Amino acid sequence: MMGLREEIAKIIGVDLPNSESNIQYVVLESIKEEGYTRQLIEYDSYGDKVRAYLLLPEILEHNPAILINHQHNREHHLGKSEVCGLAGNPLQAFGPVLAQKGFVVLAPDSICFEDRRKDPMVEGFDFWQHFDEMCYRILRGEILMKKVLDDAMNGISLLAGLEYVDNKKIGTLGHSYGGNTVLFLSALDERISFSCASGSACTYKNRMQNGVGIEMASVIPGFAQKYDIDDLVACIAPRHLLIVSSDDDKYSKDASYIVQKVSSIYMEYDKMSHLQHKRYQGGHVFSLHQQQKDMHVRCEFRLAMKMNMQKRY
Repeated sequence: MMGLREEIAKIIGVDLPNSESNIQYVVLESIKEEGYTRQLIEYDSYGDKVRAYLLLPEILEHNPAILINHQHNREHHLGKSEVCGLAGNPLQAFGPVLAQKGFVVLAPDSICFEDRRKDPMVEGFDFWQHFDEMCYRILRGEILMKKVLDDAMNGISLLAGLEYVDNKKIGTLGHSYGGNTVLFLSALDERISFSCASGSACTYKNRMQNGVGIEMASVIPGFAQKYDIDDLVACIAPRHLLIVSSDDDKYSKDASYIVQKVSSIYMEYDKMSHLQHKRYQGGHVFSLHQQQKDMHVRCEFRLAMKMNMQKRY
């Protein structure tokens, strides 16, 4: 799939990772929590200051690591804090549970979210800042997805550079906007060995046929003429991928079609067990009995077992 991966990287304008970058960061705050330590860190990403939470398990020795991409939900004031259980929907708090199970967790703010907003005190400005970030790039011949992926790849590089992280056990997860980032990122960054994308596996074709909105970073001129989300999943093969979808979720409406279409590729690798799809009744928002169970149990424990975590965690 290298040819396809290179083609998609070219249309987005990103460079495929070919070496480990040394991402330096500073620790702004460190707080001991039950079973892990939460550090607020800051690092540079192509001229932008990115703030993130780095969650460190009590035992640090060849740990698996995971980059968590937060959701959108029209809540630009939330980002890293929500997935770390400090604000927002508690069902989005994947980070603490993963850290307590031995994962080193990196949860950064995506561009225009939480600490990466320019004027957070101006009511209604968050949306327009995000919109402008997309428009300005298109006018320059670039796209917002390039920035999102460049930042995410830097996050993977930061994790890979930690001496206590096992570089063969680096993964990524996310819901909605975060899940969409997971699919693009995992397709292009082969350093990622396992992924979980929730509420995001829906083809451009299905969205356009059914009048479903397309998030700003996913506006990639010309992409849908030749490619679609199933091509991203094809690039992820034969690595581990868990897709979570719901019957009434318009943002993961044809996830079953995507999985079916790429199943043959996983079978060619004799790795069909690496592609998992869990579909539930319900909508896009996590429910206590459906999505929470899947993301907090299957993602955190099933992926841990797949990556053969040692029992010391």
